[in-house]
Amino acid sequence: MENIEESSADEQAPTLPERGLFHVWHSAGLSEHLCPERVLLSRPVLQAALGENHGLLLTQGGQVYSFGELLWRDLRIPASAPLLEVSLLGKMVIRVAAGGFHCGALSEQGNIFMWGENTAGQCGLTEKGTVTNITVSEPCLVSVVDSEVVPPVAVRVVDLACGREHSLALSSRNEIWAWGSGCQLGLVTNTFPVWRPQKVEHLACRNVIQIACGAYHSLALVRSLPVQNYNNHSPLEKKEQGQSAYYSVTEREELTTADDAQYCPLGVELTEVTTGETSPRRRCLRRSLQPGGRSAVSSLRAISCPYTEDGNSNTKQMNIPVGGNREPDGRADPPTQIDGIPKSHPLSVWRTNKNPSLADERELHNLLRKLSVHSTETQQSHGPGDSDSLSSHTSDDSCISLTPPTDLFTSSYKDELSNKSQASNFSSSPLGLEEGRLCLETERKALQGQKSSSLTNLNQKGKTAANRRRSLPGTPTHGSPRRRQLCVCRPSSAGQTQAAAPEEAGDSLPSLETEVWSWGRGSEGQLGHGDQLARLQPLCIKSLMGEEVIKVAAGSHHSLALTAQCQVFSWGSNMCGQLGHVNSPVTVPQQLSEGLRVWDMSAGQSHSLLLADGDCVQPILLYCGQQQEPMSAQSERPHQSERSCQRSPNRAENYRVKPTVLPFCIEMGYISTVCSGGQSCALLADCNVMGFISAIHELASSERRFYCWLSSVKKLLLTPIRDRESLCPSLGEPCMNLFSALCESFVRLSVLIGRHSTSLSLFLHDAQGRDVTSFPLLTHTDYFLDVYKEYCSAVGNFQVMGGFHSLQKLIRECLGSQQTMFAQLCPADQSVSGDVDLGSLLYRPLQQLHQYSRDLLKLEVCYDVSTIEYQSLHQCCSQYESLSLSLLKKKNEAETTLSFWKTHSGRNTEVLRLPQRRVVCESSNRSLTLQNAGRFSNHWFILFNDTLVHTQGAIPTQSLFSTHHVYPLTCLWVKPVTEDSSGLYAIKVTCPEENFTLVASTPQEKNKWLRSLNQAVDQVLGGAGPGSSPGMTAMSRTASYMFTGEGRFKDAQYTGCWLAGRVHGRGTMKWPDGRRYCGNFKNGLEDGYGECIIPNKALDKLDTYKGHWRDGKIHGFGKYKYSNGEVYEGCFCDGQRHGYGMLSSGKLAKTSSSVFIGHWIQDKKTGYGVHDDFTRGEKYMGMWLDDHRHGNAVVVTQCGVYYEGTFKENKMSGQGLLVTDDDTAFHGEFSDDWTVNGKAILSLANGDCLDGLFSGEWSTGLKVVGTYTKSVFDEPENKERNTLFRLGQYVVPADQRWSCVFDECWSRLGRDAARGGERTAAWENIAVTITATRRHSPDLSRSQSKVLESLEFIPQHEEPVTTANYDSIRRYLIKACETPIHPLGWLVETLVTVYRMTYVGVGSNRRLLRQAVQEVQAYLTHFYSIVRFLFPGLPVDGGIIPDPPDSPSKNRHNSSTAEQGALVVSCSSLLLPLLLPRLYPPLFTLYSLQEEQKEAQYWEHILRLNKQPDQSLLTFLGVQKKFWPVWVSILGEKKQIVSNSKDACFVSAVETLQQISLSDTACSLASNTFTPSDKLLVIQKTFEELNQEVKPMLEGDFLWCMDDLLPLFLYVVLRARIRNLGAEVSLIEDLMDPNVQLGEIGLMFTTLKACYIQIQGETTT
Repeated sequence: MENIEESSADEQAPTLPERGLFHVWHSAGLSEHLCPERVLLSRPVLQAALGENHGLLLTQGGQVYSFGELLWRDLRIPASAPLLEVSLLGKMVIRVAAGGFHCGALSEQGNIFMWGENTAGQCGLTEKGTVTNITVSEPCLVSVVDSEVVPPVAVRVVDLACGREHSLALSSRNEIWAWGSGCQLGLVTNTFPVWRPQKVEHLACRNVIQIACGAYHSLALVRSLPVQNYNNHSPLEKKEQGQSAYYSVTEREELTTADDAQYCPLGVELTEVTTGETSPRRRCLRRSLQPGGRSAVSSLRAISCPYTEDGNSNTKQMNIPVGGNREPDGRADPPTQIDGIPKSHPLSVWRTNKNPSLADERELHNLLRKLSVHSTETQQSHGPGDSDSLSSHTSDDSCISLTPPTDLFTSSYKDELSNKSQASNFSSSPLGLEEGRLCLETERKALQGQKSSSLTNLNQKGKTAANRRRSLPGTPTHGSPRRRQLCVCRPSSAGQTQAAAPEEAGDSLPSLETEVWSWGRGSEGQLGHGDQLARLQPLCIKSLMGEEVIKVAAGSHHSLALTAQCQVFSWGSNMCGQLGHVNSPVTVPQQLSEGLRVWDMSAGQSHSLLLADGDCVQPILLYCGQQQEPMSAQSERPHQSERSCQRSPNRAENYRVKPTVLPFCIEMGYISTVCSGGQSCALLADCNVMGFISAIHELASSERRFYCWLSSVKKLLLTPIRDRESLCPSLGEPCMNLFSALCESFVRLSVLIGRHSTSLSLFLHDAQGRDVTSFPLLTHTDYFLDVYKEYCSAVGNFQVMGGFHSLQKLIRECLGSQQTMFAQLCPADQSVSGDVDLGSLLYRPLQQLHQYSRDLLKLEVCYDVSTIEYQSLHQCCSQYESLSLSLLKKKNEAETTLSFWKTHSGRNTEVLRLPQRRVVCESSNRSLTLQNAGRFSNHWFILFNDTLVHTQGAIPTQSLFSTHHVYPLTCLWVKPVTEDSSGLYAIKVTCPEENFTLVASTPQEKNKWLRSLNQAVDQVLGGAGPGSSPGMTAMSRTASYMFTGEGRFKDAQYTGCWLAGRVHGRGTMKWPDGRRYCGNFKNGLEDGYGECIIPNKALDKLDTYKGHWRDGKIHGFGKYKYSNGEVYEGCFCDGQRHGYGMLSSGKLAKTSSSVFIGHWIQDKKTGYGVHDDFTRGEKYMGMWLDDHRHGNAVVVTQCGVYYEGTFKENKMSGQGLLVTDDDTAFHGEFSDDWTVNGKAILSLANGDCLDGLFSGEWSTGLKVVGTYTKSVFDEPENKERNTLFRLGQYVVPADQRWSCVFDECWSRLGRDAARGGERTAAWENIAVTITATRRHSPDLSRSQSKVLESLEFIPQHEEPVTTANYDSIRRYLIKACETPIHPLGWLVETLVTVYRMTYVGVGSNRRLLRQAVQEVQAYLTHFYSIVRFLFPGLPVDGGIIPDPPDSPSKNRHNSSTAEQGALVVSCSSLLLPLLLPRLYPPLFTLYSLQEEQKEAQYWEHILRLNKQPDQSLLTFLGVQKKFWPVWVSILGEKKQIVSNSKDACFVSAVETLQQISLSDTACSLASNTFTPSDKLLVIQKTFEELNQEVKPMLEGDFLWCMDDLLPLFLYVVLRARIRNLGAEVSLIEDLMDPNVQLGEIGLMFTTLKACYIQIQGETTT
């Protein structure tokens, strides 16, 4: 196993990769002598990580290699032959991390594997070990489990970082998990080590993007909160959380210099921590692991914070290093800065120089002596015996700086030091006088300026500042965890990974709205908060807010931050010049990369490595930090491997302050990533294969350069101009708004470019996922194009309005002394001239589109033409190049327009000047005039990009004219006039309200204007634009127009379709008075379906109409809602109600509520109709004339009174018949409503009769002069009297009712009358109607769409109908009748409506039964005539359909079979199943009312007879015993029928017969037995079931006789207990098919009827 583990990488295959080439070198050497070592691996290296003395490599395929001093295995592996981590094979590692002396790997599944030193718990509690493990020799899984949820769930990790004694992990939910020891964990705990990963709650609700670990501090890059969340906070909360990220440079400076930023809180206090046992073990571990008996790594100290919650120190574990623990050269621990001034307490170090030559040196000595008094006294208070417990033996190459424990809460004020009983120990280092002078000078400057971003000068402000700090102890600037959770966590839930609001279109691009948070030890200022205090919880670095940080890196004691503007900020220890500058203070971020475009960086122990853009495409490498000392100096110093007691790094004798280019970087190829750790540096480079790598680097470098340029323009020019108070007076309000829009579009473009450049830099780092199809330029093409278009339009609009000329003076004022810097941003020609042309400067970003096209073209040639990559690159390349040319043309148009306005300036032309308007051409040279214009008339035509302007009385040279007309190009149609003998070069122009002809002076001018007009119209319509041919402009278009001329559309605003200058198609017309029409137009008028709103000023309400129009008038079927509450739904003709319609007046709660449904002629009720007066409780069913009841009619009331007779002028007049609910009948003369006057006969319910002259009102009393006749029992029937009282003699015949409904159906089929029209046209109308409905109804369900699609096809209607295609016709009719859009479906739906309106409610009068039945039969007759028109092959009613000649007769319908080879078809058999189910409820109700008395007798006998057992009932009915069942099967069990058995005989037949009634709840299959044919089928099945039950009891063939059948069937009817059987029998008898009355089924029905009569008349028991 050991042999396998120690197998080196050079044993792999010798093939070398072309990407991911790894180079490593020692950082402390002289740059000119450095020679990076290349590590040869067979696979590309995807990532490298360096620790103190070791490193990790991740190669393609997820393999991990180690090299360096692997102390946990007691191995030293050279970098040239790294060791493969065999235990990680198959884990598919995607990321590695190296800490001080431990390692980490992250798998694709989000699992963490840790190995190395574990004395501080930095490797966690692995699954293979326990808490006693001080080393983990092999990678072991470390579980990250979220125990706050139930049940606990495993956390998926996406990033990993390691420090000296701690480790951090970033989860997929953007949360940080920490384990190890020390305050750099950011955990609220007092127990160390932390063996299991715990969530950093202080950042739990924030979106963490990246993490980084220093020796004893941690950094996190966090996405900023949305602006709206900040604005919602109270002022107090804003102060606690810090300012918004959207601040100007000046405001950000004020943030770092204001008083409230000069104290740096410590976060949440910790309780006492005791980890005394870990320090000796860690110290012994590193000493014992050093090869050759010398310590290779430093012993780790206990970093616990020995303090109680009240801030008092606990010195049980504090050890103060004394002189015996110093290095041989006499140096002790390096200084810890208090109040921003380096402090050293062994004063003997400074007293060695007894004769300082400079006064500044004396002053420096005195200052340092005063600051170190307290620390000296503190050191003397400790004995030497305590030195081992906390001392840390670190070598000079250590990457860790450890703050003494008391630094965590030690105040920076001298007053506080004297007031608190805290023990402090400070370390010292050989601090040179030169640096002392620098510190002193910095202090003086800070005191003079009274502004500092650190605590440097706070000691000079006296007790006021000290007291204020005491009043705010430990308050984080962004709030405590609990308090901040109330305001920060509100906008996002726990399950969300994004704390900020998503971007509009580029949400997949990196965010620039970021913050940097830090925590841990701060002895060297590496936290960046302006002091040297530690932070126990993450705290936001205020000075980096709004700097658009995209990456952070942590060295041992310093930190780096890279911004999207390619700037690097550094802070922390600068002992070796690793910060890259000498600026002070080093406790806040300072810029080190001015003049460089850095896009990658890394931090090591005492150096920083930068990767930046060079003069060419190939990037350059820069270094700042420690260098190798001369050999003489090295010989005097002790061996580097010996450990010392220092807790901060030594100051290097030779180092570089400013970043220096490493010469060998040119030989490395195209560097993609840099890496640092300890005193080592590394890089990953790629070979330029087919120019692919260089093309990507060129694209990324160009975009970074572009973004830096945009940022500089915004900072130097746009922001100062926008903040000037004199801006608005200089520009005016219109131009001010345009300038604001310009700035907003510039910022939007800048943000997009910044995010894009960041993504390209990340793309260069990701060697594994380099897929060009994921380029944002390819995936977000539309977004890029839209942003550039918006920006170009904003610049052009501002330029056209003369905004740049108005800004010249402000620009000169704003630039001031920055002219030289601004000149670098300008083009070469402009910078030489010295003039500031802001317009040309702001048009410069458009050149980047051509750069995109150029770079994509270079990438395109690297792929084969058949690949997806080539096609994507080629398509986007064309799009960007096309847009580049288009925007260049728009730029020229804006410049031309500006020149035009300057030439033709004046009050008249100023009214035409708009920001979006561009001039195309004009006729000031008299090249164009109006046809038939006067000799002395002047016409000036100006063509803009949106309008054509015609001015009269014009003097173009003076920009004067008397009148002008503006014609929008959206509603302009241009057509050339064919040349004739007149010789005119004419162009015809058509507008919505005007037509005119233009005459050009020459053919060339005609072609010029014709081409310009057509292209301008094409562009405004979004058409082809340049290159469109003259005369090819679309005749049909969609546009908006305001009518101004006289007519119906005066002052109306129209938006919709046009055709050759007239509204045509779908559109919306709005009038100023509130009228609104939305629908179809044809030839300039409303035509087709539309919705209209008409205000009623008198009632202050609206009339609404939805329906059809013709020639600008309401015509066809529609629904009109009147403002008075009436609703009419029906047919219109020329704006009037005409044909079938239903008018609802008022509501049920009002006194005038009623409904009329019937025939209308010219807006009046004329013809047959039904009027239901809800107020009076009356329903009128009869004829109308001019809104009056006139003719035969029937009236029923809610009291049960029935009247039929004649009406005249809205009154009962003439002969009539009146019947009351108790069967009292009156026949005579009526003179008014319910008023009798004349001869009449009154028949009473008991049979008595009164004959004579009657007068009076029926409801109040009658006066009679006549004869009273008493009825006699044996009196013969009086036929004459019976004729007088016969119902139906005055009613309207059924076939004359509702003719308006059938006429409307014929009209929808394209026929004006029942005899006119063509059949083909009818079918075409049906198809067009259904197709139009499908097109305008997108919300149809899938089933509805399928039905409509099937109805669109015209069936074979001309062929003869046979039994083969009869079923297809029947299926078509079923679908058509179920679809209201189909004319037949509308007919069925309307017939159901009128039927229910007639016979529901008051119309449920039993005396209307005959009329209702006759009306159904009339429906069938009319309906069948329409069906026969559509299918002419159908026979007449009752006709025969033969079989096809070549096929035998099969599957006959039993109800309509005449003889073999023929099928009898009737209207009832074909159409009644379609109509009757919808009419069944009101019709059956009438049958039930008619049979109510008989039904009562029948049901009484049913209940009495069913009390008897089966055998008794069979005996009573006279059923022969041979038919009596003996056994019955119940649930498969056979039981004998005894004398007391009940409901056990003929059960199957009984259940079958129950299906005949819909009201029988015991029936489960009765849902479809509506029609007589269905009910007859149930009767037939009942006889079959009865026959099947009797047959086993008989021998041989058996024929039924009525004497045997009737009693047995009578038993079945009794046991079936069918309610309303009399109504069922009557319905079947009235509506059954006449063709089956005399057949077998007719006989069975007769048997059922006989049983009903028998039961009804049964009187014996």
